[in-house]
Amino acid sequence: MKVAVIFGGSGFIGVFFAKHLIDSAHFDKVYLYDKQPVNEKPFPYRQKLVQDTPAIIEVNGDVRQAIAWKPSEQIELIANFAAVHREPGHEDFEYFDTNLAGAENVCNWADEIDCKNIIFTSSISPYGPSEDIRDEWSLPVPVTAYGASKLVAEKIHQTWLAGDKEHRHLVIVRPGVVFGPGEGGNVSRLIKAVIKRYFFYMGNRDTRKAGTYVKELCVAMYWVLELQKKQRTHFSLFNMTMNPGPSIQDYVKAVCTVANIKRRTPSVPYFLILTAAVTIELIARPFGIKHPFSPVRIRKLVRSNNILPSFLIENGYSYQHTLESAFLDWKISCPEEWL
Repeated sequence: MKVAVIFGGSGFIGVFFAKHLIDSAHFDKVYLYDKQPVNEKPFPYRQKLVQDTPAIIEVNGDVRQAIAWKPSEQIELIANFAAVHREPGHEDFEYFDTNLAGAENVCNWADEIDCKNIIFTSSISPYGPSEDIRDEWSLPVPVTAYGASKLVAEKIHQTWLAGDKEHRHLVIVRPGVVFGPGEGGNVSRLIKAVIKRYFFYMGNRDTRKAGTYVKELCVAMYWVLELQKKQRTHFSLFNMTMNPGPSIQDYVKAVCTVANIKRRTPSVPYFLILTAAVTIELIARPFGIKHPFSPVRIRKLVRSNNILPSFLIENGYSYQHTLESAFLDWKISCPEEWL
């Protein structure tokens, strides 16, 4: 019996990866270890995936604490997706509190149950923002607490691998923005903004935003693990993004094509939009009003994440989706998110 445990499993990537392991990688059971069950999250599509798959079992737990839970089966694979990651949204210490303690506790647990395989989702944030192309050989220069915490967490997992280099396997993936059904993040907001006619360019048509479809990410992570075993290697670090990473204009055009709409997207000076966002934030914050015009998000929209997936290219990975086909699959799977 092939059994896996996904820490942070009730999150966006965790649920899709569990489904992938059951449907495509021939696992018999997948445990989702998380402090919040899927049915408490406001994403009905994600809930349905779990409810419709009896082989996915939820376990309540917090990776910031030592993991006492022990399954009855031998665990073949651990995926560590547990993280505090949204920016903005957290104090600096919160990223370190979860991302470092979680990495240590998951690796200690892998030692205890003698699991030989770990997949860890890091981020492209350790590279820091840059208009220059970055690949896996580029020097990480994180400028945020999130990016720094992810880089340290990578090293914690590598320390686990060093404990038994002959038998253990570690895959670290640095994905760009991950999008798809039930995401509720930046790409979901962009889609709604384009469809509802409140998206504006601000000198950022050609700004590149490394990104990947969640189903593509799931395929690639397990593909890299299997590649390791075929090549008799034990460590892989790879960037996960389309090649090349789409520009903002590419995202907008793909949305219009898939939504079957025509939009003449205006350009507005960046400083005007940023000023408006700061004003809205100052008014909304004291009243706890949520809105899509965070100044942090506006600043991120004009900064490129020009990330190259060199590992996948060099090893002959065959992409399953273009940006347009990924959006189309998303719309077919969850049409209500495209209204």
